[in-house]
Amino acid sequence: MTPDDRDAFALALLLGVAGLTHFAVPGPYDSIVPRRLPGPARAWTYASGVAELAVAGAVACRPTRAVGGLAAAALFVAVFPANVKMAIDWRRRSPLARAIAYSRLPLQAPLVWWSMRVAHAAGRPPSTRSHLGNTTEGS
Repeated sequence: MTPDDRDAFALALLLGVAGLTHFAVPGPYDSIVPRRLPGPARAWTYASGVAELAVAGAVACRPTRAVGGLAAAALFVAVFPANVKMAIDWRRRSPLARAIAYSRLPLQAPLVWWSMRVAHAAGRPPSTRSHLGNTTEGS
């Protein structure tokens, strides 16, 4: 297994676990669905769980990894409004709860970067793939 494969599998694992929690414990996700979205919050919770599981599968499989990485980046951007809602809703909670809610906001940037890195690595020929930009040839 290459470093690029490990990187992709770690991202797929994160997405897969997150997707499963949307079904196992949907309540916390329901509470952060922006009110402006039409329909019941639970439907959005389940839809985002399905999306995370589908993207996890795409990232895990080499033939679909490049598209999966791009889809993961888009997904992390798409759920950002829910993280903003959580930060606003939790602003009067305990310091620990606020820290959790507020830390989710800047966390989205490295998740998008990671997803794009996985997509980029998957789009290169195997002989030029590397981890963190270091070439594997001549090493």
